[in-house]
Amino acid sequence: QVQLVESGGGLVQPGGSLRLSCAASGFIFRRYAMRWYRQAPGKERELVAGITSAGGSTNYADSVKGRFTISRDNAKNTVYLQMNSLKPEDTAVYYCNTGWGVPVREYWGQGTQVTVSS
Repeated sequence: QVQLVESGGGLVQPGGSLRLSCAASGFIFRRYAMRWYRQAPGKERELVAGITSAGGSTNYADSVKGRFTISRDNAKNTVYLQMNSLKPEDTAVYYCNTGWGVPVREYWGQGTQVTVSS
């Protein structure tokens, strides 16, 4: 079955960096776009970044443009989120996501906590 397993979260000071990873299995990874979402306490889940199947195109939320970079390694079935210049407002649970079909069926990882605090 489809599995998405995030890792790399933790506690970091403002201005610091983290690299999140999402290991995928149970589907043909290289065929599908991948996305990172986040959800802060009391807020709705929001799209942070997306990347196309071959990695040729990416998109970002305005709040993270210039600070976060999404990438993927199709040989390793893994998608990454490099987060630099972290701010307290980046604190959230970060989720890996993919989906396909009509209607689209979405798949989610269990999430990894990122806390930005001094």
